[in-house]
Parts: sequence; C-alpha cells; structure tokens
Amino acid sequence: MKREDFVTTMVVNGAKQSDVYDAIVEEIGSLRTAYELDPDAAKDRPGAEAEEPSNDWPGALP
Repeated sequence: MKREDFVTTMVVNGAKQSDVYDAIVEEIGSLRTAYELDPDAAKDRPGAEAEEPSNDWPGALP
C-alpha cells in the first residue's frame, strides 16, 4: 500500500506515472548492483565495530 501511496503522491505533485515507475525500476537496479558488490553493507558502517561485545573486563575467561 505504501508504494501505491508513493506513486499517487508523485503523480499528484506533477510527475507522470510512467516516469515514477521507471525511476523505481532504476533504483531497484541500483540497489541490486550495490548488494552484489557488498552483500553486508551494515558491517561497513562507521562505529559498527564498537557495537561488538567486549571481553576486556577483569572476570573474562582467557
């Protein structure tokens, strides 16, 4: 339903429906390419390594 609302909003704001569909298809192609190049982009976020649990506390097992 959100996709339909998105397309409707764009058309109401003056875009042609076919242009909106073409833009969506183009964006999906870009997302596919990006995923093929980096299937786990979440690991590339700055600070992601800081989210890992740490065993640097005195009671940690060796």
